[in-house]
Amino acid sequence: MDYEALLDLATELGYQLAISGAETFRIEESIVRILDAYRVEIVGSAETGRNTKPVAARTVETVETTEKAESSNDSAASGRFESLKAQAFAIPNCLIVSIRTPEGESLTRMRRIGYHGNDLDGVERFSNLSRRICREKPDIETFRRWLDETKNSHRFYTLPAVLLGSYLAAGAFCILFDGSLKDAVCAGICGLMIACVSRFLDRFQTNPFFVTILSAFIMAVPAYAMGAWGIADNSDAVVIGALMLLVPGLLFTNAMRDIIFGDTNSGINRVVQVFLTAAAIALGTGAAWNLSARFLWTPQAGGDPGYSYLVQAIASFTGCAGFSILFNIHGIGTMICCLGGMFSWTVYFFAMRLGVSELTAYFLATVFAAVYAETMARIRKFPAISYLVVSIFPLIPGAGVYYTMNYLVRGETSLVADQGLYTIAIAGLMAVAILLVSTIVRLWNVARQKRK
Repeated sequence: MDYEALLDLATELGYQLAISGAETFRIEESIVRILDAYRVEIVGSAETGRNTKPVAARTVETVETTEKAESSNDSAASGRFESLKAQAFAIPNCLIVSIRTPEGESLTRMRRIGYHGNDLDGVERFSNLSRRICREKPDIETFRRWLDETKNSHRFYTLPAVLLGSYLAAGAFCILFDGSLKDAVCAGICGLMIACVSRFLDRFQTNPFFVTILSAFIMAVPAYAMGAWGIADNSDAVVIGALMLLVPGLLFTNAMRDIIFGDTNSGINRVVQVFLTAAAIALGTGAAWNLSARFLWTPQAGGDPGYSYLVQAIASFTGCAGFSILFNIHGIGTMICCLGGMFSWTVYFFAMRLGVSELTAYFLATVFAAVYAETMARIRKFPAISYLVVSIFPLIPGAGVYYTMNYLVRGETSLVADQGLYTIAIAGLMAVAILLVSTIVRLWNVARQKRK
């Protein structure tokens, strides 16, 4: 066995998962299970006689007991365990993989992880490849060929499709945030601006924080102008609908799942990125609002159109269809994600109609989205994140982030505190709902494995 090549290939597969946007535990477990399938030893276990893995590292063990021998020496050795292990440690910007060969040689690989995409098709493809490798255990050349074939068959939407997805997502979510049909058209145009700015700056590997600020500013100025000139009825709804394209939904979801799986370092890192992105959105739109109010025109806000459930359900479905494109989801998975978003919004809508509090409605709807995602993942044998991240998008409090910023720019400090705390409470309840369902599912999986 060429362990150098095996380690390189396993690390490359983990790297592809990481840049696609996979959770930390999925990256680590995929690598370790591949290496364990080829029966390689963990670094350090032979010297220390105990597990010295760092926090958040994954270890998969295969235990074999020897047959009882006739001699006393063999009898003493009959309870010996032969540990065959591998170890991987991942954080959002680094991946480290270590093994020990049967000859006692220690091998380690480290990869720097750069920009994380929103590529759920990549997560699905490389996760399925890791399962196939663990199941069939091919030789090194076949492993390399399968990995190259997976990279080459990786699908991406064309630029016109991405622009269409941006338009649909921004316009549909504008309706969910009480915008009129004219507002939805304007929000779609602003969504196109965000897509063009982001795509252009990404070609130069621009800092994501700066990209978010600039995208929010360039989008918000014409949105406020449309409201002042009467083109849009509610400039706030236009801005909120378009800003949903900048909301870090995948980061938020991965942060919650990392924390529940014990990857605290990665989870906190992602949470900080979520708050930084929210701050960048606030800075960009705040600067645009301040510029508009002081030098050009006063941004206008409209009333509540009062849409029926059917209109809101269609808007949820359409918005999730747009985000399915932006998250690079293909095939039947797109329909599953769209239905998940629509059903989650349905739970929220009818919970509110039954008189429960808004926070409770958010919690119940998020629980449904998490259960739906876990169920679809097991039916289709795909990662749950592929369905969860889009299904919860209609529930993400984008309006709360926007209005908190808006009150701050206006100097209304009491409203800033009220709106900000309420938005944090919604996000916190959604996180608790995701953690609750993920914990129950994980405990059930552990119990099932023990029974086997």
